[in-house]
Formats: sequence, C-alpha cells, structure tokens
Amino acid sequence: MYTLTVYTTPSCIRCTMTCQRLDKAGITYRTVDVTTDPVARSYVTDELGYTEAPVVVVDQDEDNHWSGFRLDRITALAKINATNTTDTTIPANGGGHDV
Repeated sequence: MYTLTVYTTPSCIRCTMTCQRLDKAGITYRTVDVTTDPVARSYVTDELGYTEAPVVVVDQDEDNHWSGFRLDRITALAKINATNTTDTTIPANGGGHDV
C-alpha cells in the first residue's frame, strides 16, 4: 500500500475538490496546511518546485507527485487502490496542470 499526502492552503477550492474526490474513491490520505508548516512549505516550493496548491505526493517519491486538481491522477490511484498493488507509478499526462 502507498501513503498519500495532500499539501493544502486554507480556502483552496482545488484542495477541497481533490480531497472530496479522494474521499469518494476511498483513498486514505493526510493533509498538511503549508501556511502553518514552514518545513512542508519549503518541501513543496523549494524541493518539488510548486507554487500552487494542492500538491499531492505519493510515497514521498520525487517522481510521483502533482499540483492542482487532477482527476486523471486520482482515478489512476483509485485503480491502484482497487487492485491492491504495490506499484504506485502513475503515468504522466502530457497536458498537465503542474506549475
């Protein structure tokens, strides 16, 4: 099984939508508010290079994360969750919403 962390900010519509879809898909995750956690903020901005929330990180894997509301990635995680596989690699989508 994988671990999933959603880095959020207050009043973030895309953060709310992401968490609602994860809930609907039955995917367990934890949230971290980057406005109250300077270490998390530094990780998201300095190490991962994102400037907008939400940022979703799977297994603290440098190649397995994204920014924004990404239904395609959530759907892929739901399929992984349903098959109970340990391979959490999610194919990248060429269009991307990463910042």
